[in-house]
Amino acid sequence: MVAQGDERQVQKCYWIEHSANLTVEAMMLDSKASDLDKEERPEILSLLPAYEGKSVLELGAGIGRFTGELAQQAGQLLALDFIDGAIKKNESINGHHKNVKFQCADVTSPDLKIAEDSVDLIFSNWLLMYLSNTEVKNLAVRMAKWLKVGGYIFFRESCFHQSGDSKRKYNPTHYREHRFYTKVFKECHMRDASGDLFELSLIGCKCIGAYVRNKKNQNQICWTWQKVKSEDDKRFQRCLNDECSDIRLFERLYGQGFVSAGGIETTKEFVAKLELQPGQKVLDVGCGIGGGDFYMAEKFDVEVVGIDLSINMISFALERAIGLKCCVEFEVADCTKKSYPDNTFDVIYSRDTILYIKDQPALFKSFFKWLKPGGKVLISDYCKHAGTPSPEFGDYAHDVKAYGQMLRDAGFAEVIAEDRTDQIIEVLEEKLNAIEKDKDAFISDFSKVFSP
Repeated sequence: MVAQGDERQVQKCYWIEHSANLTVEAMMLDSKASDLDKEERPEILSLLPAYEGKSVLELGAGIGRFTGELAQQAGQLLALDFIDGAIKKNESINGHHKNVKFQCADVTSPDLKIAEDSVDLIFSNWLLMYLSNTEVKNLAVRMAKWLKVGGYIFFRESCFHQSGDSKRKYNPTHYREHRFYTKVFKECHMRDASGDLFELSLIGCKCIGAYVRNKKNQNQICWTWQKVKSEDDKRFQRCLNDECSDIRLFERLYGQGFVSAGGIETTKEFVAKLELQPGQKVLDVGCGIGGGDFYMAEKFDVEVVGIDLSINMISFALERAIGLKCCVEFEVADCTKKSYPDNTFDVIYSRDTILYIKDQPALFKSFFKWLKPGGKVLISDYCKHAGTPSPEFGDYAHDVKAYGQMLRDAGFAEVIAEDRTDQIIEVLEEKLNAIEKDKDAFISDFSKVFSP
């Protein structure tokens, strides 16, 4: 076990060695850093919440790859780094911005004094992976205290494995599972002087698309958190994020990568209707744990963006992506709040998700705008059938005919609306029969799921 003081010294020696040249290649530890930087830096900046005229704290600022960009909008910016040479070069490059202060400081040091409730945005890029687990947990608490209520934390880390190709004598970087960071920041709770309780609410989590496109690598992951009152109602999101056992259960039923009826069999059938071509871009709304996305990307050489409200679903998807080398990126996101440029996607694909959205016509109009001319949308969903649905289900479920009409009203042509109830019943019966044959093992594996 490495003591905390030793950990800081190891990391400092490591970065003194690798920042001797103070170049972008040295900072990113990659021989293709200049090309990557041109693509990933605008992407990362585009993910930040609005901070114009506000107070920004940049941790691990390095030589200023982001400092100059942040300074253009921030009201005031404090750029910190624990390598003296790096922060001095940053100042030499960006010192003309009069709203920026530069400081050589270690974020783990108790001597670092930042006033509580004083910062609107805390930004870091590749910082936490150079801290020990304890240091990350302690810093998360301090960052939350530094934030104003309603303020944001944005950070990006390398997870699972190394990405850069620079040769290193040793590598003390902590390539953690992304779940570690999510858990640490989700568990941050604090009280103010009045006794009000606050927490960090996850606004977004996604892998960096530039690395997916250039390296087929989903390990570059970023998070956005907001400081909110703990009593704010987030019941639906919490329900989605308390489902790990359910995910494994449904995957056992429907096959690896799938949590909805039909699994790979119906996926192959439905995707065949799309006539996918190499290089096309697909948006999967409610992607679950990514089985359909991996199939499309590997089989047809398309780029897939998978979004889902569930942190745990996306976590499973990211873990399954390791080593696959396919062009799939995942994001925790609400499709009703997402915005994509017009004419972005060739295909929009969604399986058993949209029934949970009340304003479906508005979503379908967004789909129509996001699709390129001639683009296709494929949706499978649960609809009203015979009998009277429960009041809750009846509020937002439609019959097949009405569903098709909503798509026509959104602008879509050649809409085919089919009732596939008999097919899904047959699939479910097959799965139930398979489970019945292996019920002892199934009950043994999942008995905790059903226990009170």
